Amino acid sequence: MKALEVYKLLPKTNCKECGFPTCLAFAMKLAAGGAGPERCPYLDEETKALLGGATRPPVRAATVGVGARSFTVGEEIVMFRHEKTFYHRPGIMVCADDTSPLEEVRRNAEEVRDLVVHRVGQDLTLDGIALRCESGDPDRFAAASMVVGECGDLPRLLITADPGAHAAALKVCGQFLPLIHAATAENHEEMAGLAKRYGCPLVVRAETPEELADLAARCTAAGVRAILLDPAPRTVGDFVARASHLREHAVKRASPDLGYPLYLDTTTLGTDAALAAGILRYAGVIAVPPLPRPSLLAALTLRQNIYTDPQKPIQVTPGIYPVNNPGRDAPVLLSVNFSLTYFTLLGYLEAGKIPCYLFVVDTAGLSVLTAVAGGKLDEDLVKKSIESTGLAGTVDHRTLIIPGYAAPLSGRIEDATGWNVRVGPRDAAEIAEFLEKGE
Repeated sequence: MKALEVYKLLPKTNCKECGFPTCLAFAMKLAAGGAGPERCPYLDEETKALLGGATRPPVRAATVGVGARSFTVGEEIVMFRHEKTFYHRPGIMVCADDTSPLEEVRRNAEEVRDLVVHRVGQDLTLDGIALRCESGDPDRFAAASMVVGECGDLPRLLITADPGAHAAALKVCGQFLPLIHAATAENHEEMAGLAKRYGCPLVVRAETPEELADLAARCTAAGVRAILLDPAPRTVGDFVARASHLREHAVKRASPDLGYPLYLDTTTLGTDAALAAGILRYAGVIAVPPLPRPSLLAALTLRQNIYTDPQKPIQVTPGIYPVNNPGRDAPVLLSVNFSLTYFTLLGYLEAGKIPCYLFVVDTAGLSVLTAVAGGKLDEDLVKKSIESTGLAGTVDHRTLIIPGYAAPLSGRIEDATGWNVRVGPRDAAEIAEFLEKGE
């Protein structure tokens, strides 16, 4: 609903009891999803329900785990990221089963916990352990879950169709809010009861949208607070088709009972292709088998790219960055604060082992070529950056090397700053050779 449509349903008293100065301001916040209708004390329950359904994100949120490693999925509002960014990246949870020795389960959990990949200024990590009850023994399942819990606040996904096994595991880890899989037509009453008792998010599993909507409605009516949908795909293509259909229904609010994050288990679909499909096509939680490191790195990189706001490029902080222990006579290289540019250039400089300073200016995260073309990188910005960073006090010389794509600015930068300007290569891969030759 638009703000004016919301406003028509409000009391229009401007009482300020909601925390906003006017009812119109409150309506604008409601329409943007920044507040809930319960903040107005004068709305009846019917109106609150209407506004709650119309102003909340079409895909509702679900949080898995507690503590620093917990993650939230859902709260998405669009089909495509060029319309508006995707907000909550999917949680990638690595599978283990309770038939393995407990020390092996512990080792796998520690590997998942400790994997950190640093890329363009961000730490990329896996999100948790998906524990399967393959033994059929509730006590064994509970013991394995406890071992995972001993590895820190790593979120858990408990996978079994047996409510009794879930009950045993939840006795030892329910307070850590694991995701439990899955409620079906046969067991949804018992599973919903467990999810409600422990406050855990619950996956409901069915093959058709109608069955999923029915199960989701039954479980929410039973008191489950957070739900994910498992469309039970048989192939990767099947998942893409079903996920797209469910997302479309959610975004258009055609069926409120389908407005939940999606779950995908890739273990039976073919690992890499299914994992990529899940990241690209709306999966909120993805269970994967243990994968080789290259596959994990590719998946983490893909997820980072898809869940980066296309309107807000990843940026580094402007400033002076010493590389390879430079002295006061080391060359100074002008660069921009677009993270990919910065880290690519930094990699080549570190590999070349040439002492220098990276002088990073604020172009709002734009690349060199885009910043020059759009007027974000000009002589005034360079002059102000030299003054604000104290660059003149860092080195004894007054020579600035600018990127090849900024060559049209060389004369203007010299006139504005009084520094001698040299034009470097366009390709960062050539920077080490350029500095060695002193061209």
